Amino acid sequence: MKAEELRLRTEDQLKADLVSLQKEAFNLRFQRASGQLENTARVRTVRRDIARVETFLRQKASVNAPAAKPAKKAAAKKAPAKKAARG
Repeated sequence: MKAEELRLRTEDQLKADLVSLQKEAFNLRFQRASGQLENTARVRTVRRDIARVETFLRQKASVNAPAAKPAKKAAAKKAPAKKAARG
């Protein structure tokens, strides 16, 4: 899956792609555990595709999200340090 293709997809399409990729990753893990996995490179490809889709989902969510107000910084008052009693 190329980034150019993902850029054109809607958020709902990306979520659907993510679900299908996660199912495929699950099936590949089972095949690997049972010794039936023939194309071992597919595991790596699916993992990277999942990461790529999640990245585009985060980008679309941050663009569509309303701008949050910056949090006010509270004046941090430090308590005076206690001196250890010697004796």
